[in-house]
Amino acid sequence: MLATQSDAVTREELSQQISAARLQTDHLFRIVKPESLYDRPIAERHRIVFYIGHLEAFDWNLLHERVFGVKSFHPEFDQLFAFGIDPVGGGLPTDLPADWPSIENVHDYVTTIRAALDDKLDAVTDFHTPLTDGFALDTLLNVAVEHRLMHAETLAYMLHQLPLNKKIRQAETRTAISSPITHRSIEIPSGEITLGLPRRGEWFGWDNEFEAHTVQIPAFAIDQYEVTNRQYLEFIANQGYETRAFWEAADWEWKSAQQIFHPAFWRRQGEQWLYRTMFEEIAMPLDWPVYVSQAEAKAYARWAGKSLPTEAEWQRAAYSAPDRGEHDCPYPWGKETPAARFGNFDFSSWNPAPVNAFPAGQSAFGVHGLLGNGWEWTSTEFAPFPGFEPFPFYPGYSANFFDGRHFVMKGGSPRTAACMLRKTFRNWFQPHYQFAYAGFRCVNR
Repeated sequence: MLATQSDAVTREELSQQISAARLQTDHLFRIVKPESLYDRPIAERHRIVFYIGHLEAFDWNLLHERVFGVKSFHPEFDQLFAFGIDPVGGGLPTDLPADWPSIENVHDYVTTIRAALDDKLDAVTDFHTPLTDGFALDTLLNVAVEHRLMHAETLAYMLHQLPLNKKIRQAETRTAISSPITHRSIEIPSGEITLGLPRRGEWFGWDNEFEAHTVQIPAFAIDQYEVTNRQYLEFIANQGYETRAFWEAADWEWKSAQQIFHPAFWRRQGEQWLYRTMFEEIAMPLDWPVYVSQAEAKAYARWAGKSLPTEAEWQRAAYSAPDRGEHDCPYPWGKETPAARFGNFDFSSWNPAPVNAFPAGQSAFGVHGLLGNGWEWTSTEFAPFPGFEPFPFYPGYSANFFDGRHFVMKGGSPRTAACMLRKTFRNWFQPHYQFAYAGFRCVNR
């Protein structure tokens, strides 16, 4: 599913996008055994049942009064399911399963909201005329679709942490064994890169993607591939989690308090390391990218005598060329739309793949795996671009996280929708969040 061009969108295309996004999230909830829908797999997040109601509540709260002038069917549920949580520095939720409505009532709410919205959308003839807040309906629908697709990914993180016996197993594909990997750094000369979207452009973007501006970047060298489980094992074997010098003070405190000695997706069994996929534990896949928090990524980089890239450095390695500077292609590999040969994305797999499995997706500089297979941590704090203006219909989407405690990730994972592979999309998480499908690569400056 690709970002929608505002002057070309049709009712049929929008309807297809909405239906496809709903199918993704509906399928995820069906993975959970019914008796486990009130579990909380990640302490910092709501119980699973919240998200069943949240996706429809978000769409309804966005559209029912602002666009259609329709009164609420269930104001209590509209509020109950309105907002997710992202606690910083403690303050974990303490609600109990009994505090939530029955799953039958939640499903009735979802069905009612979908039917009401679909009925109103079927009658719309103009998707492009700006509404009272200056944004057209097609923009709001893109917000609704991408919001749901973001949850299709973050819900996968959550369900990954649900005990295996509480899930209904699905087929898992694994990429065939790739050729041996030779790790090296690629020299990127100094140059200019554009970050962000022009505000009067024709493509959809979230508020934090605006305004387009140029950045001058000194020369640097970047890893050709994301760091693998094999490489990270070396860090662990060299006492990486026990050596304070590799960790920033706040990260060391967090790691020590939480008794963290390895990535969240790993488990030690005797002398063997196992890797937990969505539905089983397997022998450690050494050439897959390691998924870790930013704190763990920074510690590895310091151990290796390197650093994490900035957002701008990552962008230059992905979207510039040795002979012509920044190119105008929408993807690292060129202008072709995302397809299976270019990377591991768009819900194509539950698992990562070897970091060298998609040579067709490399950038003009020869950097592999920039889109899909695992988001990539940067050292850049999530902050507004010059000219930032919050969405009036969703003012807290980005601004609530401009707090110096969230960091930009770029790229995408196996569960990232194709529409969010655009070069300007910015993801972000707290540095101590271990559960995202996020890896990293290092730079030398």
